Amino acid sequence: MKQGFWKNLPIPAVLLAPMANVTDVAFRSLFAKYGPPDVYWTEFVSVEGLLSEGREMILPDLWFEKNQRPIVAQIFGNKPAQFEQVAFQLAAMGFDGIDINMGCPDKNVLKQGSGAALCQTPELAKEIIAATKRGAPKLPVSVKARIGWNENEVERWVSDLLEAEPSAITMHARTKKEMSKVPARWDVLKQMVSFVAKEIPDKEKRPLLFGNGDVFSLEEADRRVRETGVDGVMIGRGIFGNPFFFNREKNITDLSIAERLAVLIEHTNLFEKYFGAGTAPNGGRLKNFAVMKKHYKAYVNDFEGAKELRVALMAAESLAEISKILQSHRYEL
Repeated sequence: MKQGFWKNLPIPAVLLAPMANVTDVAFRSLFAKYGPPDVYWTEFVSVEGLLSEGREMILPDLWFEKNQRPIVAQIFGNKPAQFEQVAFQLAAMGFDGIDINMGCPDKNVLKQGSGAALCQTPELAKEIIAATKRGAPKLPVSVKARIGWNENEVERWVSDLLEAEPSAITMHARTKKEMSKVPARWDVLKQMVSFVAKEIPDKEKRPLLFGNGDVFSLEEADRRVRETGVDGVMIGRGIFGNPFFFNREKNITDLSIAERLAVLIEHTNLFEKYFGAGTAPNGGRLKNFAVMKKHYKAYVNDFEGAKELRVALMAAESLAEISKILQSHRYEL
């Protein structure tokens, strides 16, 4: 059942979560430099969008560099035929795997019958996995999901997914209804691991099982693996402001304030390189500079004067302005 790079992945593994307008090629470049995860994910991308006239503006969400491997492309939608077509394209782009988003709780995604809505239509979910495999028969196909819609349905839902034989399942430990409003329910992930072990006694024939939700350090990830038996942990919000997250030798807290802010500037430079002025087909920007501001909130914390500096950075509209602000606050980089 485990295909491609999943067969040789070090277990337990730590994975970089797919997050729209966060885990782009620029941010992943910092992880590749300062502390790589065991697997990288792209931002999630609409299959319908990739088959539309607006494809060229969406493709940058799938950009990756050769030092960002293994790299998994995450896609979402609700039409199996579109998944098959896009899977064929992704294989040609050189991805190491394809992941299907069956967990996003965003209202616009749910209205399409995509993301977390697929747990309510398991037959369609299985068709989508099968279609993706047909489109890219040499690539492993995985799934990222939630434990249920309004309540814990993990056994029923995972049973459906197992029938489609994905190489890996990453389960976010909350329902769609819970969003991120309650603590992640890791006890349910322990239940999932036990259930899959009973359903498929031969460990070699099981998909890899990963947990996701409320993990903010590698030590916590290690503890969750011990407590639940998952094969590893996917990290989402915990990586904000910390491209050293996966580095077991050095963390962002080991850096001086000036060094941390130098990483902020490096990140901004990379963002402008890939998505700044002149990168769009019309000569404009591929991504609004405001995308970087969620990162500034995370980088500038827990030191004297951080609040004032953060407020100033949130008003900036360019790399040049960011540099001037840091200098005016007496941070020479």
